[in-house]
Amino acid sequence: MTTDSPQEIPFQGARIRFDSKKCFDEVVRALLADVGEKPLMIDDLPAKFESWESYKAEVESHAGPSGFILFAVMNHGAWIKEVGIQKKVVRFIIGNPVLAITMLRHDLTAGLFAPVELIVIEEDQDQSSLTYVRPSSLMAVETNEPVLAAARELDAKLQALAAKVTMA
Repeated sequence: MTTDSPQEIPFQGARIRFDSKKCFDEVVRALLADVGEKPLMIDDLPAKFESWESYKAEVESHAGPSGFILFAVMNHGAWIKEVGIQKKVVRFIIGNPVLAITMLRHDLTAGLFAPVELIVIEEDQDQSSLTYVRPSSLMAVETNEPVLAAARELDAKLQALAAKVTMA
């Protein structure tokens, strides 16, 4: 469908925040211990494999215990200090194509929010927080039960990971 003007499809995301008695560095270490310490250049992998099964096996070999792979790290704390904000703040992009396809096969626009993003923030009193946007609140914008079901499974996996790494 083509038109001269873009369509606007409103939706409302839900932020999920885990407060932790762990310090920032402990939460980051726990997260990286699960998802991997070095980002995987996922775009380079498909050319090396002839089938979905061989690609899937390679991807799964990089997934951590929670099923996620680290794709990127953005250290906001490195630049916000230039404007006087003295907090550690790091954004992580994590995902897994094997999980993503469970949604993308039903709606390619779900790929706007796969992989998922987390932000870990240094809080007062040597504590921290981990925040993300619930995937199902972003991916299942229009009625699409298969996308919603798959996104809810992703919600549960992400919530379990967040609880695991923030637990004192």
